[in-house]
Amino acid sequence: MSPRGCLSAYSRALKPFSRAISWKPTGRPQQTLISEVSRSGTGLHSGASTTARLLPAMAGEGRYFVSGLSRSRVPAKIDHAVDSPLCTTLCGDGARVRTVEHLLSALEACGVDNCRIEIESGDEVPLLDGSAKGWVEAIEQVGLCAAENSCGHNMDKLAPELHEPMYLRRNDSFVAAFPSSKVQITYGIDFPKVERMRNAGLIQGGSAENAIVCSANAGWLNPPLRFHDEPCRHKVLDLVGDFSLFAQNGWSFAAY
Repeated sequence: MSPRGCLSAYSRALKPFSRAISWKPTGRPQQTLISEVSRSGTGLHSGASTTARLLPAMAGEGRYFVSGLSRSRVPAKIDHAVDSPLCTTLCGDGARVRTVEHLLSALEACGVDNCRIEIESGDEVPLLDGSAKGWVEAIEQVGLCAAENSCGHNMDKLAPELHEPMYLRRNDSFVAAFPSSKVQITYGIDFPKVERMRNAGLIQGGSAENAIVCSANAGWLNPPLRFHDEPCRHKVLDLVGDFSLFAQNGWSFAAY
């Protein structure tokens, strides 16, 4: 199962299921970063150097990107996701930001509900080591605090509650979600061929230092892996980042 390139389909398909989800108070305030922090690296598909600056944002603003010469704001919301090969891409007000999933997954998992993300030198988020480790370390470096709105007040964080099963299928990919008191994710994958991706002009910045590469004959080309099931864990990382796009206004999608 892979959500890549299917986010717009998710958005359209989930509208009839809106009755199956409600947003409930968590009793916890929305959070943001205490101060700004930045990381630089290579863009996965462009291979170009790029920098992302993470800055505090007010309660209720949610997570959003600022990119392009016009410094346009691109909200990290599902309505701004567009179909794109092998990455999650957001567009808005003439600006585009690619490969946002690892950073958004780290922000969601660490509880950064409101964040301004400025992209410098290009339209891609830095890949770093290919995981979310560098982003988590950056967030931990500056720490979190309760976010305040323009009136100086805290705002409650809301989280979704699923009331009935939901299913979505596209070609050979599918997603099924079921009501539960905790988050449990099962993921199966089938790797595409690396050369086919490179010939399509993609993953120009990918290497054995920032990607998991497997050969049918030689096995893993960049051992040792951090976990025996690291490829699936990596796709779960992508999935959490993608699902974070359904949260808005400083709410959380995975706040169980």
